[in-house]
Amino acid sequence: MAHPQLSIVIPAYNEGARIEGALERVLFCIAARGWDAEVLVVDDGSTDGTAAIVHRWMLDNPRLHLIQNPGNKGKGYSVRNGMLQAAGEIVMFTDADLSAPMEEAERLIAALADGADVAIGSRWMDRTRQTIHQPLYRQFFGRCFNWITRIVMGLPFKDTQCGFKAFRRAAAQTIFRLQTIERWGFDPEILFIARKLKYVVREVPVTWGHDERSRMSYLKDGIKMLEDMAKIRANSVAGRYDEAIAAMKDTSSMVTPQVEHVTKVSAELR
Repeated sequence: MAHPQLSIVIPAYNEGARIEGALERVLFCIAARGWDAEVLVVDDGSTDGTAAIVHRWMLDNPRLHLIQNPGNKGKGYSVRNGMLQAAGEIVMFTDADLSAPMEEAERLIAALADGADVAIGSRWMDRTRQTIHQPLYRQFFGRCFNWITRIVMGLPFKDTQCGFKAFRRAAAQTIFRLQTIERWGFDPEILFIARKLKYVVREVPVTWGHDERSRMSYLKDGIKMLEDMAKIRANSVAGRYDEAIAAMKDTSSMVTPQVEHVTKVSAELR
């Protein structure tokens, strides 16, 4: 069976109240645009029936898949688990609240088609695209965190935390094998790794609307994310990323080879 063109990974923890609506919107978007796509929901040890809802939807949607973590491991773990099991030529992840509408994936895909290896959605490149703004305190903490990220990590991006990112398959399978942060602070790490590997990372403005049901605590989780950044810097200074990259050697052997579509093969034989 040929690989899909696009894989969409949705990390989910106790998303029983909104996963059904998310699946409806994502699958409608795929059908409306005629995308050759699969959807992978990664359940992070939910206790509210999230997995059962996804199972029910799988009955009528053969390209919808459920991956279940061995307990509650964190968003970073969930994203890595899904991205490494995805079969698409392009692999992306999006939050279950779909704060960035699924249709905005076209903007990320266009950036990849234009030569980028990684395309990241940005809430701050064009604020006119924000349909529902965050409360002022969230904007303040978000901006402060991003400023610290740019200074500490040397990342030039306006928005590292938007949960809407797409990767070429080979880049994803390399980057996520090197990822070590398993909770909220994983975003800066995967971008740090991508730049260390000399991948082309393109920041793309996307339409985005704040969801008041966001579970992130800027105080508690923000402190943890700062600790994660310190770990990333320590790992880098100690040469651990360089050692891991050297140990990988020829990463092409880690990438599941693409299966040619029958139509393409037939055209070559004519």
